[in-house]
Amino acid sequence: MKAIIVTDQAAGNAGMKLVERPEPQAAINDVIVQVYASSITGDELSWPATWTDRVGRDRTPSIPGHELAGVVTALGYGTTGLSVGQRVFGLTDWYRDGALAEYVAVEARNLAPLPGDVDFTEGAALVMSGLTAWQGLFDHGRLRAGQSVLVHGAAGIVGSMATQLAREAGAYVIGTGRGTARQTALDFGAQEFVDLDNDTLEDVGGVDLVFDALGGDIAARSASLIRPGGTFVTITGATEARPADGLTIDFVVESDRTQLGEIVRRFREGRLRTNIGNITTLDDAVAAFNPTKRVKGKTIVRVRP
Repeated sequence: MKAIIVTDQAAGNAGMKLVERPEPQAAINDVIVQVYASSITGDELSWPATWTDRVGRDRTPSIPGHELAGVVTALGYGTTGLSVGQRVFGLTDWYRDGALAEYVAVEARNLAPLPGDVDFTEGAALVMSGLTAWQGLFDHGRLRAGQSVLVHGAAGIVGSMATQLAREAGAYVIGTGRGTARQTALDFGAQEFVDLDNDTLEDVGGVDLVFDALGGDIAARSASLIRPGGTFVTITGATEARPADGLTIDFVVESDRTQLGEIVRRFREGRLRTNIGNITTLDDAVAAFNPTKRVKGKTIVRVRP
């Protein structure tokens, strides 16, 4: 099969190449998925799991790209809940080869059925952003209707999904970003927007939840904006930002079949939109991940037409 591999952590994206690899075999509780659409997360090549296994041993050459949508072609021993020929979408395990390939072996529990009226491209675009936003807002942030949430990077890939889900859940959403992102954030459902280049972040009134996709100084300055008992949730890693009387949570997203089902249901009903910036093919994927200019939105790889 064709696959994108990475072999040298120091080279980063520049070390990506398209090669022929053996098709994967299904282990216990696995399925083999013929990949129709996949993607890559921008900082994936900085993750230790891209290069080593769980005990720190080198596992290169490795295949990146952990978001996928496709069709089940084989079942491993003991696999239940899915069937051959079924359309699915979800996440692969961080420590296993990913989905920038024509076929991938995935634990069945990490996949959910993809309805027939949802394009594979859209399915792949919903996975990481949808799960990250859902878990940050509801599992960790405990967001409820009537509360307020400050979403940093509200026009970005994850931030735009968090903005939509929060608004749809009945929260008051304040988005942030550069001034050029204002209209995009408002289109995704933010009720207010803070231009981080020109507005004063500290002028935002107290909020119940901060959903942070930016990190750094912006994250540190946001802790003081949280009401007593509120929560600061970040997807950028460990942070020193601490609300005076609340919680700080950084987390790693996990695949969840039930949540994927809720996310795709909202998409089908027109209550969620994806944020796709570029669509390319597997043959052109290496060039797409070394762009000459910044691409807004998610880059999706159509592995099959």
